[in-house]
Amino acid sequence: MNLQAATVSSPASVVPAISSGTPTSLARAWLWLGVMALIGSGLLAVLLVLSRTPGIQDVFPLKDLFRAALVVHVDLSVAVWFMAFAAVIWCSVGGGGLAWLGWSGFVLAALGTMLMTVSPFFPGAEPVLNNYIPVLKQPLFFASLWIFGVGMSLAVLRALITTWPARLLGEPLRLGAFLGAVAAFLALAAFFWSWSMVPEVDGTIYYEVLFWGGGHTLQFQHALLMVVAWLWIAGHLGRPSAVSPRAASVLFLVAAVPLLAVPAIYLVLPVGSLPHVELFAKLMEWGHPYMGPLILLGALSLWGVRTVPAAPAKSAFVASFVLFALGGVLGYLIHGVNVVIPAHYHGSTVGVTLAFMGLAYALLPPLGFGRPEGRIAIWQPYVYGGGQLIHVLGLAWSGGYGVQRKVAGADQMLTTLPQKVGMGMMGLGGLIAVIGGLMFVLVCLKAMAWRRRAR
Repeated sequence: MNLQAATVSSPASVVPAISSGTPTSLARAWLWLGVMALIGSGLLAVLLVLSRTPGIQDVFPLKDLFRAALVVHVDLSVAVWFMAFAAVIWCSVGGGGLAWLGWSGFVLAALGTMLMTVSPFFPGAEPVLNNYIPVLKQPLFFASLWIFGVGMSLAVLRALITTWPARLLGEPLRLGAFLGAVAAFLALAAFFWSWSMVPEVDGTIYYEVLFWGGGHTLQFQHALLMVVAWLWIAGHLGRPSAVSPRAASVLFLVAAVPLLAVPAIYLVLPVGSLPHVELFAKLMEWGHPYMGPLILLGALSLWGVRTVPAAPAKSAFVASFVLFALGGVLGYLIHGVNVVIPAHYHGSTVGVTLAFMGLAYALLPPLGFGRPEGRIAIWQPYVYGGGQLIHVLGLAWSGGYGVQRKVAGADQMLTTLPQKVGMGMMGLGGLIAVIGGLMFVLVCLKAMAWRRRAR
């Protein structure tokens, strides 16, 4: 018997059925991995916030721990959580074939995540705070990255095969998931290509170049799957978009057009050369307009759910759109190397995270778990999103007054009142966001434990 969420009348945003057997079992497993990654990331986030909050940073000398904790926090909350939930989506919309490939990928990814989490506690964990996937210069950490990467490669390969839409312009959500898998494949290929072509040198620059092309490409995967989550949530709430399946599919295809530039850049320009680096930066800038119509479709879907009674998925949809839009605006306000940069990507990535949280709420019952219920589930996205909003605005304010990024403690040189106020907002918002993240984990664990009691 198939497990299926409620379907709705509009064919553009019908909630996909989740096939029983392998797709459901794999989706459950990947969701567990994503939740576990968020638990580890949240615990480390407490140390990060305390290490940068005026007053507290002077009482607890956390500056040395800050950098190692930041590396694993970012990798768990962005790389592992995002990729694990992407796999949830791919399994939920895909077919049931190639079970061995799916389970092999999951086991390797879970093993890599476990090794990554414990690696800071082993000797020689020297942090390198490069963009996208920061690293610890340590054999165990590098082993964890390779194992996780191989696991995700298997998951992406299966996704490319099982999510191929039967009707190219008739299944927009499945098409969006497939295009997200294409972006993931190109990102993984870019990582491997860079690793094979760039000679290893000491310093941050090597890892910056190593993850630069693939990191930029992954942003398209996250954005495409975020919109898939928005439209899925709208359908789940009974307020699908009135746009036809053909039109919605075309918008997904348009949003994915910039991905064609990824192999071209690698084929034409040497990896790590200045033109190579600049073109990937331009790819984000020039690629945004292609995403615009799809974001507008998400906005129309958000408008459509305004009359829906309070629900956890609705709360997450609202908070996701606000944070993602704010992050996009801040991206055009970056000047220099300061904390406006993390303000921008915190807004954007938190927008994606909230979309995935909302879709997780919608998927829990179809996956055989309990239903997220109660006021805590409804308010969780607002607590998490509100905390992140304060956090992002504090960073943006401080960046306007010259506070530098990737520093902590006294190295921040908070000498003026506006700088201290901004970073104080950052600290307060960060702590509120940690509470919101903990609320999400508790809601999910409660619903996921229900399945065991029901057996």
